[in-house]
Amino acid sequence: MEIRTLRSFLAVAREGNVTRAARQLHITQPALSRQLAELEREVGCELLVREPRGVTLTEAGMLLRKRADEIVTLTDRTERELRSPAATVEGDVWVGGGESRAMSLVAKVATRLGQEHPGIRFRIHSGNGTDVVERVEKGLLDFGVIFGEDPGNRHESLRLSHEDRWGVLMRRDHPLARRESLTLEELRGERLIVSGESSAFDEGNHAFLQRLLAEGFDVAATYTLLYNGSLLVEAGLGVAVCFEGLAQVGEGTPFVCVPLNDVPPTPAWLIWKRYAPLSRAGDLFLRGMRELDFV
Repeated sequence: MEIRTLRSFLAVAREGNVTRAARQLHITQPALSRQLAELEREVGCELLVREPRGVTLTEAGMLLRKRADEIVTLTDRTERELRSPAATVEGDVWVGGGESRAMSLVAKVATRLGQEHPGIRFRIHSGNGTDVVERVEKGLLDFGVIFGEDPGNRHESLRLSHEDRWGVLMRRDHPLARRESLTLEELRGERLIVSGESSAFDEGNHAFLQRLLAEGFDVAATYTLLYNGSLLVEAGLGVAVCFEGLAQVGEGTPFVCVPLNDVPPTPAWLIWKRYAPLSRAGDLFLRGMRELDFV
């Protein structure tokens, strides 16, 4: 499959219409249709369902769209890095991570490098641990910030000095809002709103959330972004188990966050793909993280 053909396929997938995609690509509609037909012959299956008002992707087409987007992204990044003049440090550094104050360490290094090398740009991807690890392994991210146990030998890793502490986000009028701290057992009668990470244990993250499910706690909802979880809290669905310091609490807000005193802090790790060469910009970022935060 040629990169040019994959770009054409992605344009059709985005537009949902061959004529509009051809206009965007500055080619004729018949020429684009021939490219698509040749691509389907090459892969040996139908990728598009042609309809009077446009096209939709088949199941195979949806898979190809995902893979084509990854291939094109990697190709574009490689070309930009190779075109960068030898004396100039520039290019993109792709970093993924979830909601955590550990990302403030990334922000510090990014700010310093941006001042020293204005040609370096940072692309921040937000996602859960499973998503971030997958993107690092595929080369779509240079670095990932994950939480939990030592990631072991699957990746190169740097343990960060930051550890996230756990708390319970609740409305200010909740009966437990005046407590200085809580234990998990004291939450047994509450409806809990927990991070969606609790359904993905392949990275060993948030092991105590597995305990909530295994021991029969009432998990009313899950969230990926705490902002959305806080809306459920504000509406009265339940209380949210979360990292401290991510939601605005105190006077002028509807929330308080009470610490969980029997749940150990969760360590944070910077990971990158083993044996994968880093760009000059990526190497400088890693050096900055080591100098700032090596423990």
